[in-house]
Amino acid sequence: MKNYLSLILVCILSTYSFSQSAKKAAGNPVFKGWYADPEGIIFDKTYWIYPTYSAPYEEQVHFDAFSSKDLVNWKKHENILDTSSIKWAKRAMWAPSIIEKDKKYYFFFGANDIQSDNELGGIGVAVADKPEGPFKDHLGKPLIDKFHNKAQPIDQFVFRDKDGQYYLFYGGWRHCNVAKLKPDFTGFIPFEDGSTFREVTPKGYVEGPFMFIRNGKYYFMWSEGGWTGPNYSVAYAIADSPFGPFERVDKILQQDPKVATGAGHHSVIQVPGKDEWYIVYHRRPLTETDGNHRETCIDAMTFDEKGFINPVKITFEGVKPVKIK
Repeated sequence: MKNYLSLILVCILSTYSFSQSAKKAAGNPVFKGWYADPEGIIFDKTYWIYPTYSAPYEEQVHFDAFSSKDLVNWKKHENILDTSSIKWAKRAMWAPSIIEKDKKYYFFFGANDIQSDNELGGIGVAVADKPEGPFKDHLGKPLIDKFHNKAQPIDQFVFRDKDGQYYLFYGGWRHCNVAKLKPDFTGFIPFEDGSTFREVTPKGYVEGPFMFIRNGKYYFMWSEGGWTGPNYSVAYAIADSPFGPFERVDKILQQDPKVATGAGHHSVIQVPGKDEWYIVYHRRPLTETDGNHRETCIDAMTFDEKGFINPVKITFEGVKPVKIK
């Protein structure tokens, strides 16, 4: 009997191993669990996704990360940062953004969902020696803890320009700011006019800024609509400078009543050395009405001959394996 059970176990494990190795597409969602606001990025020929743990604010007190060699098979890295390492953060930790600099990994996040300048919270920074952490508080306090230009200090995105300068784009409540980061990410360098926070809000902006460069042009993207509703979506602008002006071009990611609703708060991954792009985003299954029931997905993002982004088709299949050479 014992040998018979062992044989069954071997067969089950072999079948599982075969199914994993033979997996031809990621499928959406790309990993299990309620996760939102995903930042996709590449470190050392490995794809990484850093999402919000999508739960009620009082439970939203930690971050997990996911890594993959091919965009299809994902490994979970649990609890890379939580409130035990960020003493000033108590709740609502979300929308991470990460950057590597000088062999250190800097993890920017929002916490506490502050509603005024009189509350403790805002945008923080953590640092680690590896992309999977563990991360520790870089400053011991928020990097931004006040409302500048009426922008709630949330939804941060770190952008490295062509000249090596790092900028922080951020903002909720329909206002977006950009600020010039110090080299050690401990604060900001004022612009030439003496200001520190420059508003760059395009028409329709709600939250979730993201930027990338393609063919010398700056593509600035953001989320529109309410994050708990079906009409959450992503729009974009194109400019010659990271400061704009950003004239809204169109909406490129939105719900499909046959697939999912609330498709928004995204990031973008480019396959190194190729004009091959993927959009990483969250959406809500058709069966769900809870605002926090959001899943992380990946689909292809393409451009037309003029450089405009084609509308993204959200799918159940997801993307095929893509290894980094």
